[in-house]
Amino acid sequence: MKTALITGANRGIGLALCKTYLAQGWKVIGLCRTASPELTESGARVIAGVDVTDAQALAQLADTLDGKSIDLLINNAGIFQHEMLGNIDYNSIQQQFLINAEAPLRVTEELLGNLTAGAKIAFITSRMGSIADNSSGGYYGYRMSKAALNAAAMSLARDLKPRGIAVAILHPGYVQTAMVNFGGDISADEAAQRLNQRIAGLTLENSGTFWHSNGEVLPW
Repeated sequence: MKTALITGANRGIGLALCKTYLAQGWKVIGLCRTASPELTESGARVIAGVDVTDAQALAQLADTLDGKSIDLLINNAGIFQHEMLGNIDYNSIQQQFLINAEAPLRVTEELLGNLTAGAKIAFITSRMGSIADNSSGGYYGYRMSKAALNAAAMSLARDLKPRGIAVAILHPGYVQTAMVNFGGDISADEAAQRLNQRIAGLTLENSGTFWHSNGEVLPW
């Protein structure tokens, strides 16, 4: 039985991904700061109290897993803030970089020893990290942090290819979650199903591709 570890698993897309993989017969480890009743009752193994920006907590994660093999790592945890030119909160920008870009890299590096040969890693990013696709401006911290995440994920795709580990860079769509006050156009469950399809189709040959969950390849 394969095992998936999913960060930000307590709600939204992360929770929906947990349920999707559990329904497919996977063992699922849900990582979060605070467990929700839905996650606790899902059947996943829950590891709560982990802040993905806390280097010490992440260093202890490998000990908590005690050598458990991971076949799929989904770096889903993220934060969304809105800055406007002339009134930019640079502390907010730094926070978004820490959570959206640096933390997924930290999580991945800490768990390298747990990843099986032929494992897959998925980074839940955003098309707002695309420079070519930016037609409306604004959202400085979010756009910058997701572009940085995309760059890190591409480097990982290159560095991990010799180990047979493939990397997907995935935009979930505009999803009805608390992050956007439930203003999206698809449900978290639908997004999870689409993401699952993209991950199923991930190979070493298409590793490092920037996909929309609907299958469209996005521009950098």
